[in-house]
This record gives sequence, structure tokens and C-alpha cells, in this order.
Amino acid sequence: MHLSRMSEELVLCTSAQFNFIDLPDRFCTGSSIMPQKKNPDVPELVRGKTGRVYGHLMSLLTLMKSQPLAYNKDNQEDKEPLFDAVDTVRDCLKAFADMVPAIEPKKASMYEAARRGFSTATDLADYLVRKGVAFRDAHEIVGQSVAYGLKSEKRPV
Repeated sequence: MHLSRMSEELVLCTSAQFNFIDLPDRFCTGSSIMPQKKNPDVPELVRGKTGRVYGHLMSLLTLMKSQPLAYNKDNQEDKEPLFDAVDTVRDCLKAFADMVPAIEPKKASMYEAARRGFSTATDLADYLVRKGVAFRDAHEIVGQSVAYGLKSEKRPV
């Protein structure tokens, strides 16, 4: 689950909409239809392996659900899903161990994204509360400040 969640974050962060990180080519492939696109294969494949591992978990839970607390012949069915799940997780961890240190952050894109959306508005409200302003008043002040910033911001047409 954690590898899948991290994979999803990496897929999003490499997308053109975010453009926060770059993965080396050895972890990616080109798109079959869009020559400019680089697909983050390792994160996508690891994300997909989650269904396989979850399926094995359900298989094992179903196998064990009505057994008494002793060895039963049906337990011979636990080897294949268990060993495949272990192999799958091990292989995914190996791929991540190679890929994660090679991730290259795109600091300029991240900085620009951080400047959009008034991401520090909550910090300002917290600051005002620490200075003795009631939270509802701090919330109102910050809300008005954001509204003013949006109104006075020059937007390209």
C-alpha cells in the first residue's frame, strides 16, 4: 500500500501538470503516441502490483477464515500466494531502492507552485492566533487578505 501511494505521488509529480521531478530514462519509456512524453514506468508498474499483492492477501485470508487452530491439508494452498507476494514486494523494493536516490527535483517548478494558491494562508492565521487574535477573527483577516490578493493580481488574458 505504501509503495503504491508513493508511486501515485511520483506519477503525479512527473506529469506535465506538476513537473516537480524528473526520473532518469532507465526508469521510464517513451510514449507510443506522444513523442515528447516520458512515462514513469517503475512507479506505474509498482502501483499496479498492489492489486496482485492484495489479491494474494485475500486468498490467504479466505483460506484461513474457517480453519481450526491446527494444520489442515488445505494449507498447502498458501505457498503460491505467499511466495509470489514476497517476491513481488521484494522486487518492488529493489526497484525503488535504485530509483528513489536518482530522482531529480525540479526546484524552479516547485518554487513556482508554492507561490501559487496562497499556501501560507493557514500559517498566517496560526501566527495571528499566537499573537492573541481570536481564530475566527484571524480566519476573517486572512480570508480578506487572500480576496484582496486575488482581486489585485494581474492575470494574463
